[in-house]
Amino acid sequence: MKMSTGESIQLMREFLFEKNNRKPSATLPIEVNQLINDSKAKVIWFGHSAVLVEIEGKTLFLDPMLGKAPTPFPIFAGQRYSEKIPIEIQDLPYIDAVLLSHDHYDHLDYGTIRKLKNKVGKFYVPLGVGNHLIRWGVDKERIHELDWWDEMQFDNLTIACTPSIHFSGRNINDRNKTLWCSWVISGETTNLYFSGDSGFGSHFSEIGKKYGPFDLTLMECGQYDERWSAIHMTPEETVQAQLDVNGKMLIPIHWGAFTLSLHEWTDPITRVTTEAIKRNVKIATPKIGEVVHIHSDKYPNTSWWKEE
Repeated sequence: MKMSTGESIQLMREFLFEKNNRKPSATLPIEVNQLINDSKAKVIWFGHSAVLVEIEGKTLFLDPMLGKAPTPFPIFAGQRYSEKIPIEIQDLPYIDAVLLSHDHYDHLDYGTIRKLKNKVGKFYVPLGVGNHLIRWGVDKERIHELDWWDEMQFDNLTIACTPSIHFSGRNINDRNKTLWCSWVISGETTNLYFSGDSGFGSHFSEIGKKYGPFDLTLMECGQYDERWSAIHMTPEETVQAQLDVNGKMLIPIHWGAFTLSLHEWTDPITRVTTEAIKRNVKIATPKIGEVVHIHSDKYPNTSWWKEE
């Protein structure tokens, strides 16, 4: 993560001038308003790491970044690929809980929280992140801060804060002042893992031993570069992490919405699906907004990102 001034200037030059198919050339296919009112466990990916989850009578939203740009300086990261999101905030159902993995702009968005906060019951966050929410008008009583390996009971669900290898901060003065994490969501019949942002490490096998197997994992896959390989996995490492946590089905996240690295925008999903097939890992590739039923034998696996 520590680069010299020359390396930082070179990186800035690459971001500004080397395009390299880093954004879609056509409008992405988006499934809109596909929230199905039934009791089946399901997830809807909103692009990047935002995922709506319905599990055992509860509606959860993981890292609900629904804004148009993942930074105060859109010149460096640009706008969201798609003009629409699957379900507009005003059309969302009541959210029993929001889970946040860390405070980076592409995961914790001021505008989204301000619009969403009045239809959310609880917020589960890693240590220190609650201060952002309090400043933005969320009642302190609705915020639960957890350290790594802490667990909380939420009616019939167990929410566990688990490790990741990353960092935090929203400006130059608050680096690592708050914690980052992954999440385990365990119910009576469904067990989920959400990686947040992370480099590859032994924590995946530790989490798998303690909480696995998982019916579904939502695993980071995108925005990587050898210069920050310690804090973002390659697609091949994503598949290894899936094996380490003992996941039954993988949905790759952290791609498909924003350009935050220098690889082609389809590189993450192309490589992760190739590696998953090679290693006999079950992988779902939903369109943004497409419902995935967790316990179903039928799941989306088309290559929708391939541009004609």
